[in-house]
Amino acid sequence: MKNKPELLAPAGDIERLKIALKYGADAVYIGGPLLNLRANAINFTLDEIKEAVSFAHSLNKKVYVTVNIILHNEELEEVESYLKKLEEVEVDAIIASDLSIIKIALEKTNLQVHLSTQSSTLNIEACKFWKNEGVSRIVLARECYKDDIKEIIDNVDIEIETFIHGAMCAGYSGRCVMSNFLTNRDANRGGCSQICRWDFNLLNENLESIKGDMPFTFCSKDLSLLKYIKDMIDMGITSFKIEGRMRSTYYIATVVSIYRKAIDEYFNKKDSYEYNKEYEKILARCANRDSVPQFFNGVNDSSCSYYNGRDEVSNQDFLAVVLDYDKKTHMAKIEQRNYFKKGDIACIFGPNHSIIEYKFDKIYDEDGSIIEVVNHPKQIVYINIEKSLDKDDMIRVKF
Repeated sequence: MKNKPELLAPAGDIERLKIALKYGADAVYIGGPLLNLRANAINFTLDEIKEAVSFAHSLNKKVYVTVNIILHNEELEEVESYLKKLEEVEVDAIIASDLSIIKIALEKTNLQVHLSTQSSTLNIEACKFWKNEGVSRIVLARECYKDDIKEIIDNVDIEIETFIHGAMCAGYSGRCVMSNFLTNRDANRGGCSQICRWDFNLLNENLESIKGDMPFTFCSKDLSLLKYIKDMIDMGITSFKIEGRMRSTYYIATVVSIYRKAIDEYFNKKDSYEYNKEYEKILARCANRDSVPQFFNGVNDSSCSYYNGRDEVSNQDFLAVVLDYDKKTHMAKIEQRNYFKKGDIACIFGPNHSIIEYKFDKIYDEDGSIIEVVNHPKQIVYINIEKSLDKDDMIRVKF
């Protein structure tokens, strides 16, 4: 049997990093204060990166830092000093696409370099080139077919990382100029305004709106390769990557925990493994776009994108997060995320126990008074529950 693949999760801040690692990620990727493609994210300061690395290493897990921007001349001067600072705090690798960053990292530091998906690597010869350049891992383009991945793994002795879940680009990742053209926000420098999700009027040859037609988009549906986990493990992929550094703690906890279960279930029970379709329902409920296998299974047609109309309404499944649990009194201190009330039935999940079904019976406010409804943002309340809970367990609606 192949080695168990790494489960790699996104983290937009230290809270989400800790959630990802607690819920089963083997490694996380984060953005630092410079040169990364999430300009609108909070990102990590150098001190926070140091804290993140210390926390991850205490769990025998890893931290990768994205340095995947496309450089202009004025930024070249800061690259070497920044990379040396990342080396000092002992990050496990950087993720880069610009050849100048890769060259500086390999010549001036001892950093491991992973080639970003922004390089759109899809074939054997490209992988051989990057291996010869000194990168230790290649993050393949999200547009790679299953057979292409297999051929690359069979013919190039290098670690291969593939995306398994999350948003897709309408074009090859890292090659879009629509955002820059229409809004002067450069997608290849972290400022993507997601033009592909805009609604456009359809025009005739006279540039007149076509009556009766719905607005047009070229927005891709999300990626989900949950049902192909067994195939991907058998192929020998090194790392399974989840997209979403700007996603919520609930999203990260849910997605990471589901893929953690799927990987472990197949790896530990290969001869008797059965795909759990219930996991699909859970994943579908924590995102606001449909998900499909995209390019992996060789089918990339109109079913993989939205062209005329879509609903992206955020659900309100995430009810609360556990802040503390008193084993003597069986009281859980929880922080509200969405409206719930007495009589509602919820599910509580966490990394250290199976899903617990729970009916809200008595809800106490911070003064110890019984209340019927919890409807204030981040309201602190207490519930009585016999089964022991852990900090950062999540409470969601039952579905």
